[in-house]
Amino acid sequence: MNKTSDYIEYDVALNRGLKLLNDNKKCIIGFYIIFSINAGTRISDTLKVKHSDLRGEKVILKEKKTKKVREITLNKVVKNAYHKLTEKLNEINFKYDDNDFVFVSQKRTVYCTQSINVILKKIFNTKQLQVSSHSLRKSFSRKIYENMDRSEYALVLLSDILSHSNLAITRRYLGIRQETIRNVYLELET
Repeated sequence: MNKTSDYIEYDVALNRGLKLLNDNKKCIIGFYIIFSINAGTRISDTLKVKHSDLRGEKVILKEKKTKKVREITLNKVVKNAYHKLTEKLNEINFKYDDNDFVFVSQKRTVYCTQSINVILKKIFNTKQLQVSSHSLRKSFSRKIYENMDRSEYALVLLSDILSHSNLAITRRYLGIRQETIRNVYLELET
């Protein structure tokens, strides 16, 4: 059975990303994690980000899947992490310019989805969760949902941000329906 990706707790992902940001060989992957859990983009869009995109206050990209233009405001976490990444790249003499893609391997090629997924499975080595690049997009979504007190308004915003066609898809995406059903069974115990 092919199971969809699970989300990773935001704080767990953030801490792992920050730790990797200090690693000479894994700093770009560390930033990939931090960017992904704060931008909520699909991997196909994330891998297209260039250094020049991260110099301002926001990233504007055209989503590959939906063809919609999306504006992502860069928060302090992403800005600070990017600053740390550029310091680390300079420290290890990893040359790049503004027109270069950010998420490149040590071989200087843009990571492919399969490689990122293999790396993430190793980083978040867990038997309980199905981890992939999409797990980070779900982490972003769950964090917003939790920060907005699991409100219906949060679902409406997330549906728009994630380019879902309706709220039912967003609920299913977040695992809310399954969570609600599980809680129904658990409440029978009382």
